[in-house]
Amino acid sequence: MSIKPVRLVMTAALAMVLTQSLVTGATEIKVLCSNGIREVMRDLIPQFEKATGNKVAVTFGLSAALKRQIDGGEPFDLAILTPSLIDDLVKRGTVAADSRTTLARSGIALGIRAGAPKPDIRTTDAVKSTLLASTSITYAKEGAGGVFFTDFMQKVGLTEGLKSTVRPTASGEEASEAVVRGEADFAVLPMSEILTVRGLEVLGTFPPDVQGYAVMVAGVSSLTPRGAFARDLIKFVMAPSALPVLKKRGMERG
Repeated sequence: MSIKPVRLVMTAALAMVLTQSLVTGATEIKVLCSNGIREVMRDLIPQFEKATGNKVAVTFGLSAALKRQIDGGEPFDLAILTPSLIDDLVKRGTVAADSRTTLARSGIALGIRAGAPKPDIRTTDAVKSTLLASTSITYAKEGAGGVFFTDFMQKVGLTEGLKSTVRPTASGEEASEAVVRGEADFAVLPMSEILTVRGLEVLGTFPPDVQGYAVMVAGVSSLTPRGAFARDLIKFVMAPSALPVLKKRGMERG
């Protein structure tokens, strides 16, 4: 056999490998992502796409709503939700257990209308007094802030005292807008969600003895053929280079 045919075969094989690599590089990763880490992902995804050549198609929403979509059969490659929801998906076998990764957390805070007077919330007693003096408090019923605030009211004995004051909403956006429009005094939301809203300011996080966090956890679908690419995205978000973005967006490593 002559050398030339061998070279032709090798050249063809190399071309095939390169073609496959280009196809792989064009992979699209489908992500279902909680609003709690939305702005971080909006900053990091373009960087990831530029670094890897892959594309990311992301859907943002309330963790609880996204979980219902997954339970209903919505296909995904990567889910970023609250811990209990990811843990349930792991238990059901929907998410690969070894992919579970805590990405970041954001302290629960009170959002107020920009320029409004800033009452004291430095201690638990101060928070209680401030809340009892308010006319309306809003939060996303199924959001991390809403779950925290419901538990907080029970813990400090405010459930009955605030019964006529609280205004649960369907989303964090609705809660924020209510405060910006002057329809509510405070919105209880993760700091990461307050910082992005024009006309809304962070009054402060809850005191350390009662503070809660919106914790964002990632998990890769156990059914996706793009699991390796989804894991690459997790690694990218977990890299030290992402820390400035987390801080800018009101988040930290948990």
